[in-house]
Amino acid sequence: MSTHLEAVDIGALVRARVEQPDLIAQLAVARRRPEGLTGATGRLMLVAADHTARGALRAGADALAMADRCRMLERLAIALSRPGVDGVLGTADVIEDLLLMGLLDDKVVIGSMNRGGLVGTAFEIDDRFTGYDADAVARMGLQGGKMLLRIDPEDPATAPTLAACGRAVSALADRRLMAMIEPFISHRIDGRVRNDLSTEAVVRSATVAAGLGSSSAYTWLKLPVIDDMEPVLASTTLPVLLLGGEVAADQDAQFTTWSTVLGNPQVRGMVVGRSLLYPPDGDVAGAVDTVVGMM
Repeated sequence: MSTHLEAVDIGALVRARVEQPDLIAQLAVARRRPEGLTGATGRLMLVAADHTARGALRAGADALAMADRCRMLERLAIALSRPGVDGVLGTADVIEDLLLMGLLDDKVVIGSMNRGGLVGTAFEIDDRFTGYDADAVARMGLQGGKMLLRIDPEDPATAPTLAACGRAVSALADRRLMAMIEPFISHRIDGRVRNDLSTEAVVRSATVAAGLGSSSAYTWLKLPVIDDMEPVLASTTLPVLLLGGEVAADQDAQFTTWSTVLGNPQVRGMVVGRSLLYPPDGDVAGAVDTVVGMM
């Protein structure tokens, strides 16, 4: 099998997994690595593709938008081909598909680590590390690992999740690899986990995340964009990446908000998934190019 597929060929991907499973590790070792974490813009622009492993398949009004893997890979291929896109954040299955497609040379690749807090479950806050660990991130030649940290004051599963994230931050720092933490203060409302996006809650979550692990030297925070970002950015000296969040009905207004916050020098880039891969008008390249232009 060729190490580069001209288009998404699900049959070829499956054949490689059946007949040449060792090829994935070989491609990971051979992959050209980027020299740093920032590209031509001086900031980091990543496309997020780790939603599906947590059972989060919705994009906009389509409850199963991300369930079609071929469609998702096609959109990822478009996004990764656009100038200014530095790389991808994903779980092993997605990253390995992209490796087999030959799309990850010179890209920053961040492995998603804890995907155990499945959407809509009673154990959603118990975000177990079911994906990459620090050893696998290093072995596969990735540039770092990402973890989701939801802090629910009323859910005792928060404590072991905090401890596990702290250990992961330390393990990544020991290997001089980025630890990307996405923190929230969360609550159950009518049985569903909801993130508190008030200024106080986002500030509090950022300060807790920044203090995890034996070193913060390699820690970056992935934070949501809220109306009042000044206190949020003032709460930490760590590099901040903006979280793209859900697909917005008014994408122009969403882009305007992002552009304003990107003017802060502490903001070192963006990590955007569904908003770019499944824009309301279907124009993936256009959405990506607009965001890169802001950078």
